[in-house]
Amino acid sequence: MNLILSIITDGVAFGMILFMISVGLSVTMGLMRVVNLAHGGFAMLGGALTHWAMMQMGIPFLPSAVLAILAVVVLSVPMERVLYRPIYKMGELPQVLATIGITFIMIAAISFWLGATLMPIPLPAVMQGSVDLGFRTLPTQRIYVVVVGLIVIGGLFFLTERTRFGIRLRAAVDHPGTASCLGIDTSRIFSLTFALGAGLAALGGIMGAELLPIDAYYPLRYMVLFLTVVAVGGLGSITGSFLAAMALGILDTAARYQFPEFGTIFFYVAMIVILGLRPQGLLGKA
Repeated sequence: MNLILSIITDGVAFGMILFMISVGLSVTMGLMRVVNLAHGGFAMLGGALTHWAMMQMGIPFLPSAVLAILAVVVLSVPMERVLYRPIYKMGELPQVLATIGITFIMIAAISFWLGATLMPIPLPAVMQGSVDLGFRTLPTQRIYVVVVGLIVIGGLFFLTERTRFGIRLRAAVDHPGTASCLGIDTSRIFSLTFALGAGLAALGGIMGAELLPIDAYYPLRYMVLFLTVVAVGGLGSITGSFLAAMALGILDTAARYQFPEFGTIFFYVAMIVILGLRPQGLLGKA
């Protein structure tokens, strides 16, 4: 029983990180129909900027993280307008090649600026230490990851279900042509959604740096991981991304506990089985 509870707690923490980084990719792919393989680069940028602000500038963790997320959001807007808009009209293969090119540009920029070594993010005192849950001792940082993840889920559901922007976003996702005819500025929706996705990726990169360490090759190392969550959850589905991230996070953790030498195989076997049964993902539309 203790083993099962340990797997669930670690799996939920890992799943929350996957969700925070992948949900923005899911929404942007569902809305803009672009295969953005560079999305993990925004998580890397968030972590790298936080590392730089703390280690080089001496700024505490929280202000560093906030400034890093804001910087990524601001940077994503001109990137979307200049680099991504021409990609929207391309076919799937050109999109893959173009966004891989953007990925390597990000990698080269971070390697030139901060080097190719690991970029640790020192945790503040409040996130250090551990908490005794009775069945095991859990690092305090994991609890913060789960709490932040729940806040992100609540915020996204409020944004999409209770705000005018959410109504327009869902209209643009479901019927982009009709939404444009009704006067919805889909171009502005695209920019804001892309910036939101980049900011969430940066947040996930910062909060998940203990489990997914930040370095210049971060976008390549975890590219398939993020795409798997999006594909299994279903393009454009926030709920689907959450369910996929939780299920895959717990499955991957359980496999690593039981079969540490080849536990990762189960993650991809599950992906193949699910997509074989439901090619559109758990909650994606056919």
